[in-house]
Amino acid sequence: MADFSHGDYDAIVIGGGPSGSSYAITLARRGHSVLLLEREQFPRFHIGESLLTYTADVLEQLGVLDKVSKAGFVVKRGIELTGTEGTFRRLDLAKIGDGYRGWTFHVERSEFDKILLDAATETPGVTVLQKARVTKLLKSGERITGVRYAHDGQEQDCTARFVIDASGRAGLIARGLNLRKSDSHLKMAAVFKHLGGVDESKNPATEGDIQLGLHSDGWLWAIPIRPDTISVGCVAPAEILRAVRPDELWAEHLTRIPRIRERIEGTTVVRELSGENNFEYHSDTLAGPGYFIIGDAGCFTDPVFSGGVLLALTTGRRAAEESALCLSGEADEAEAAERYQNFFKTGYDGYYRLIRAVYDNRYAGNGRELRVTPYGDDKRLAGAGWWGIQEKLQATAGGPFDTVEAVEHFWLVRALNGDFWSGENRFFQRLRDEKAWRLFGDFKPQYGCPVHAGN
Repeated sequence: MADFSHGDYDAIVIGGGPSGSSYAITLARRGHSVLLLEREQFPRFHIGESLLTYTADVLEQLGVLDKVSKAGFVVKRGIELTGTEGTFRRLDLAKIGDGYRGWTFHVERSEFDKILLDAATETPGVTVLQKARVTKLLKSGERITGVRYAHDGQEQDCTARFVIDASGRAGLIARGLNLRKSDSHLKMAAVFKHLGGVDESKNPATEGDIQLGLHSDGWLWAIPIRPDTISVGCVAPAEILRAVRPDELWAEHLTRIPRIRERIEGTTVVRELSGENNFEYHSDTLAGPGYFIIGDAGCFTDPVFSGGVLLALTTGRRAAEESALCLSGEADEAEAAERYQNFFKTGYDGYYRLIRAVYDNRYAGNGRELRVTPYGDDKRLAGAGWWGIQEKLQATAGGPFDTVEAVEHFWLVRALNGDFWSGENRFFQRLRDEKAWRLFGDFKPQYGCPVHAGN
């Protein structure tokens, strides 16, 4: 049997986004060598992002929160759900519960991702090459043993005990091993612009809040990525976007949400209209002989609650922790792969169920119904009742609702801010009862928050 315990590096990471940087930082801090290959030169554009509060906690644990704090990003303390009549509801992040962070940041991803990649570059044991394109996966039998990459006009082969797919939608290992599955439940697409010259005196919302504008044909986001710059995007079924000009759809949908329209009065376009399509895919196999698949490379779905960076950071970190156990001889590689896959699927499954609850208007399972609307019984959002989340679980007994069980505000806010692995979150307990919303094949859930120990 070939000996794969030695290579040029302990790990090769394909991709320098949040998942790849998180993996590299974590593994190198445990005394191992990492080669990180990023095909672009940072900073580079990336859509988003309104970070979750749990994301800020992970950044602190990785030692980069201070650098993010000094970058001048907008502080986020709440989420506003607003509709076509100008009605709105605000979710206060400070009400997340004792001992939990009540704030986070909206970030411009080009600068945010560069901060993370720079942190990886500065970590002893990590070698980062930008503008390095992986052209081939090297294999020995079923095992991935390294990569061939092009850099500075030359190709080079490099080997490692583990090769990590952090390549996002490119999915070099996920696609190379034919592991990726396209999903078609939601079929949503987005178009967006960045607007400059924002005047906060015209903002009807609380300063710094993300706004989610809700209407019958889709939804809009308004994210202040810089003090004077805001990202405004509309999300709609892909078939609607295909039927009209994207710029016309963006403008028409904006007219439906008065509070967002008022917020951007007098702004100018600083980034022209861009689009994002084909949101949904996943892989049931996320680790195997010589490899781990992390972050967006393994799964991507609708961006309605901005969970992507948190999921990327946490899966990258967990894959590195499992890799370190294997490299030190403390864990069997197959068992580590199984643990990692269960961890990955638990988090993404929770996030996906949250999204499905929103789009499906209600959650019904085991005799319980979770109504999904930001305004309770407000009828002015007829036809758009799926937006937001009402804090009630209503039990039925073959007839009208006869009991009402309150869901504490902090369970809701935690759900929207990264509690995807929680076994005790009463909101997610209800969502997991709905069998039709299962994303992956059978797996053993691995509950226990990777951010807040003991939860």
